[in-house]
Amino acid sequence: MTVPALQFSLDQAEAFDHIAEALRGFGVDLDEGILTPPTEGKSRVIAVLGKAGSGKTLLLSELTKALETAGVDIVSGDYEGKRRKDRRTLAILAPTNKAASVLRNRGVPATTIHRILYTPVYDPEYEKIAEWLSGNGERPEIEGLTDEALDRALAFFQQNKSIPGALAAAGLRGSDFITGWKRRDDPLDIGFIDEASMLDDKQFQDLKEIFPTLVLFGDPAQLAPVGQSGQMVFDTLPSVAKQELHRIHRQEADNPILDLAHALSDPDVGFEDFERMVEEASRKDDRVVLAQRVEVDLMARSPVLVWRNATRIRLINAFRTVYGAPEDELLAGEPLICDGIELPLKHRKKRVDLEARGLIKGAQVIYLGPGRKPGFSRMHVMGAEDPQVNVASIIKIEKPDEEEPFIPFAARMGAAFLHGAAVTIHKAQGSQWENVQVFAPDLFVAARMGRIEAGQPLWKRLAYVAITRAQERLYWVVRNRLAKPSGPLVVDDLRAAPVAPLVLHAQEQNE
Repeated sequence: MTVPALQFSLDQAEAFDHIAEALRGFGVDLDEGILTPPTEGKSRVIAVLGKAGSGKTLLLSELTKALETAGVDIVSGDYEGKRRKDRRTLAILAPTNKAASVLRNRGVPATTIHRILYTPVYDPEYEKIAEWLSGNGERPEIEGLTDEALDRALAFFQQNKSIPGALAAAGLRGSDFITGWKRRDDPLDIGFIDEASMLDDKQFQDLKEIFPTLVLFGDPAQLAPVGQSGQMVFDTLPSVAKQELHRIHRQEADNPILDLAHALSDPDVGFEDFERMVEEASRKDDRVVLAQRVEVDLMARSPVLVWRNATRIRLINAFRTVYGAPEDELLAGEPLICDGIELPLKHRKKRVDLEARGLIKGAQVIYLGPGRKPGFSRMHVMGAEDPQVNVASIIKIEKPDEEEPFIPFAARMGAAFLHGAAVTIHKAQGSQWENVQVFAPDLFVAARMGRIEAGQPLWKRLAYVAITRAQERLYWVVRNRLAKPSGPLVVDDLRAAPVAPLVLHAQEQNE
């Protein structure tokens, strides 16, 4: 078949052909642009596997373009137009907000797995804008919205393919145009899942119920989800269902960070050998830094990556100490990690609201200040499409050698948060940051313990995951020291937007 000629390598072209052939058997012909209605009862799972730099994201992006060109509708979770019987659909999903935002920044209209399980209910007046933006209606006239505002919405949508983002660009808040959320009743069609190494068995089963055709994109060298016994969901697939990408592309191979990540696959490389490689790389390229201390300025936006919880807690408290954070409150700009939603079953709608807005377990959040009601906080959800929320919060700050955390904010129920200045490497999977600090003394301990996971030394898996979180610069921290901050914490770099109130009215908190 004719595949995109651009930068495809042989193994990418073979994977493209394999997936195109599978889709043809499900009524989607990429060559001829012919779509037939999906066949009831048929299902298939395909996995595209490769290490960092092997071109998985490029392949996913080109497959998405080919499907869209063939007439397949992209379902983003933002808005779904009128259903047609013969419609074929594609959803591109990732397990975390950050992973989804990495794809969106590359022009792929991705959303989170949580978001696709629920669909928003739009106010009928503003639904006209959504219909227009998605190509299913005429340009509307909306009271209170100028032509310039609609032009801004259209320009944003053409660039980002996000309905909520486009409406926000027009000056609207989520609470203006989304009146609620409903559980998805009907199955979808084709699902592309990025960062599939993070999926646990339950998520995998849920996805198979929704999507008859699933294509998983994953890195077998990463860490398996906790509780999966070192196994990833694609490990159980038959070999005929797996396509492996081996070539590391030239433009990527010139990156010293990826060179270090791939050096870990050499069984003869020990921890000391690897640190010498890091030191040598740092002398040749400023994208690798052999750091003698943790740079505290970076911790507010990209957490230090550690293996042990005790290290994480010590670094968090050191971060708060150098910024002069009081014990009984948070400073604006402190980073947090969502640790789940603590709501009783009768508040299921509120849980859906929170998860749909990006407050899922593991989400990275920046504290902006106290909310409008006691127990509420204003937050910026990193990587979310409509990032600023006002939410009932249960914020826990763990202390070294103390069993119980300190709780500066404690609504009776709402979203729970831990401090996010440092996180474990397991929790960092699926995220990427421009600058990443890896706390090497922790990995040295893992190496000394000699633990093996899925046939490979654990320290190598940890190092591989940690290193590949860095987009631009890697700091390999070799000493247990913390630099002084260059200034106070700030929030000016976060996109200014109206903060939409989300959860738990006063009367609901008293129920």
